Amino acid sequence: MIALMLQTAPPQNIADMILGASPPTQVVLAVLGVFSVLSLWVIIAKVRHFRAVGRDGDEFLARMETSKSLADASEAVLSLPESPYTRLFRGGLNFFAELSPGALSSVRDLPGLSLTQLEALRLVMDKVEGEEIDELRHGLNWLAIIGSVSPLLGLMGTVIGIMNTFLGITTSSSTAISAVAPGVAEALITTVAGLAVAIPSVIAYNHFASRLNLVHGEFEGFVSEFIGTLAKERHV
Repeated sequence: MIALMLQTAPPQNIADMILGASPPTQVVLAVLGVFSVLSLWVIIAKVRHFRAVGRDGDEFLARMETSKSLADASEAVLSLPESPYTRLFRGGLNFFAELSPGALSSVRDLPGLSLTQLEALRLVMDKVEGEEIDELRHGLNWLAIIGSVSPLLGLMGTVIGIMNTFLGITTSSSTAISAVAPGVAEALITTVAGLAVAIPSVIAYNHFASRLNLVHGEFEGFVSEFIGTLAKERHV
């Protein structure tokens, strides 16, 4: 098969090389094509996700800055759309209301939270925070897998292509550059395809990872501010 391919007219462009490639090379290219589509889908989905989270986070933090007390913040959050920030706030507020019923609405003094209760509140908010971070991280593992596996697949396709080229040279008993070049060029296609798939995936993964760290930092800061507000209003 390789000998017949070497005897035919050489391919004129990349499309000719792909269509005339050996079955193993076409399988590798097909897998890389699937990876490319999956990577693009994840990137588009995460761009929309992080954009929505960033918009909701800006609005949430703006409302928190204008609120003078925890009760005011609770009323302000009611008008906001559901987001990781509002779920984190409501998770902490609901647990605080269970620990100290009527603390937000009662005019009489109530005993503050003990250190054990305060630690439990922190653990509850950390749990909600972890769930929201996991939700934001969902899909990024695919970008990491595609970014690391695609170059290896491309290299494997190149090695297979070069092996087939050497076998074709042996069969045809020809070492002319015109007989070797098409097979080598075909073999290198998979390397180029692997890099073309991996590079955008790695760039997108690093970008989303930095965005995730930024959101995580905002969550940590809000949890600390929430507990600080409880202390300031003498709920601790």
